[in-house]
Order: sequence, then C-alpha cells, then structure tokens
Amino acid sequence: MTTLKTGDKAPEIKAKDQHGKDFSLAEYKGRKVILYFYPADDTPTCTVEACNLRDNHPELQKKGYEVIGVSPDSEKSHVKFINKFSLPFQLITDSDNKVAKSYGVWGHKKLFGREYMGIIRTTFIIDEKGKIEKVIDKVKSKEHSKQILG
Repeated sequence: MTTLKTGDKAPEIKAKDQHGKDFSLAEYKGRKVILYFYPADDTPTCTVEACNLRDNHPELQKKGYEVIGVSPDSEKSHVKFINKFSLPFQLITDSDNKVAKSYGVWGHKKLFGREYMGIIRTTFIIDEKGKIEKVIDKVKSKEHSKQILG
C-alpha cells in the first residue's frame, strides 16, 4: 500500500498522455489535482469509476479540480477508452509502472485466489502547492466523486 500521506509533497510525474505528449505534474502547480490510479482501461470496475468522474466532472471543475487518470495501458488504449465513454479528462500512460511505484500503489493483489503484482486502486487529491491533501485508498467506484468532494 501507499506510504504517501496527507501533507507529503506529491512525487513529480514525467510520462506521456493519451496523445503521446509529454506530461508533467509540475505544469499543474497552482491548481488542485485529482490523480487517480486504476488497473486497466475498459474493465467493469475501472469503467464505473471513470464514468462516475465523468458524470460529476462539471462539479469537480467548479470546485477547481483537474482530473488525471493513470494506468499501465497504452496511449492507443487510453484514446479508445476516452472516446468510447466520452471522458473529459487526461489519461497518463505508465507502462513501466514508475509513476505507480513512486506513489506506492504498485503492489501485491489477489483475485480468485491468484496472487499477482498490479495497480492498487488509489486516488490522491493534490493541492495548489503540490502537497497531498487527501489519500483515498478504499475507492468506491460508483461513489468516487462523492468520496472526493465529501
């Protein structure tokens, strides 16, 4: 699980977005960021979570939040996922899991008795100064926006 906690400086991210453009978290200084890590594009739980954030995106923006998703999927997969579900936010490609590891969300998982390494669904709320304001490690996909705003 994550070792990052409220008050910690959010680790810098240097990665590619869904269009292959360079992404840096530093570019968001002065803005509040919802950085959510999810295992895979277009899977049932991840889709529910992304659509909840999509459906509540106007309210999240009204509160000053930028939403950014991170998964190991490819740029091509991200574009397909964004287009299929009309997602109004960026998705970052983390194919080498460097970003997930720097945030402490790459770890052991268990599914149907099988153990493996993967993304542990977690969301970080980052303030305008780049500090972690809140960590949500028990994400409820259907109510995720409510968890963020609550």
